[in-house]
Amino acid sequence: MCDTAPVQASRPKVAVVGHVEWVTFARVPHVPRAGDVLHASDPFDEPAGGGAVAAVQLARLAGESMLLTALGEDEHGRLAVARLSELGVEAHAARRPDCPTRTAVTLVDDRGERTITTFGRRLEALGADDMPWSSLAEMDAVYFTAGDLDVLRAARGAHVLVASPRALDALGHGVPLDALVLSADDAIERGEADRARRDAELVVLTEGKRGGTYMRRDGTSGRWDSAPPPDHARDSYGCGDSFAAGLTYALGAGLALADALDLAARCGAACLTGRGPYERQLTAADLEGGR
Repeated sequence: MCDTAPVQASRPKVAVVGHVEWVTFARVPHVPRAGDVLHASDPFDEPAGGGAVAAVQLARLAGESMLLTALGEDEHGRLAVARLSELGVEAHAARRPDCPTRTAVTLVDDRGERTITTFGRRLEALGADDMPWSSLAEMDAVYFTAGDLDVLRAARGAHVLVASPRALDALGHGVPLDALVLSADDAIERGEADRARRDAELVVLTEGKRGGTYMRRDGTSGRWDSAPPPDHARDSYGCGDSFAAGLTYALGAGLALADALDLAARCGAACLTGRGPYERQLTAADLEGGR
């Protein structure tokens, strides 16, 4: 990964290896306290989770993206693939007939903050699955959130590999990462990142509206400022995954690090202003128009 490389003339080819959940979103005045009975409003369903949100954000920047994942052999799994296709994602899902697609409920309060409850085991693609793993070597950039070590090695064939510490057991085994992206405010992600840091050329820690910090393997470090949201904040779900997808796209396109972080911050800020993760993600038209 080069900090001074020029932007590619064409959009990069991008992919995600990650997890998908079927999520019911709804608004509440505040997160329920013990004994509360609240009325939730404006419910809707979407395929979400880190893999899905990043894949859609990448598709909106690059024109298309590929997602390699695992889903149950059930209605939620079928609906997820169909909806992701509508959103510009070429989704390939290994089917798990013995395990249902993971579901979740996300409550968004009046501050726009989300609280997530998941149901069921997170499903992830495995190297033994019949999937187009060889396609990953053709990619300019891949974002990795879930999969086993064999899958991570296949993803390393891409020119740029960005990972989330949510990839858990696949990380920390010597597979080089161009970047590791995590939330500085998430204790679980910080803990999981400890074993992967030594394999990462760049570690990026997001801090929401405070921007964030980065550190290179050579010890140089810095920070960036958050981008101003294009509208009022509505829903924080998907902001971090949109940021990571924007960074993946930018590094795959050859942007310098400062420019890549700026684009990623714009992705996170745009997502914050939409209903759910997909209403207001940054698009290629936004980039071309300079908005």
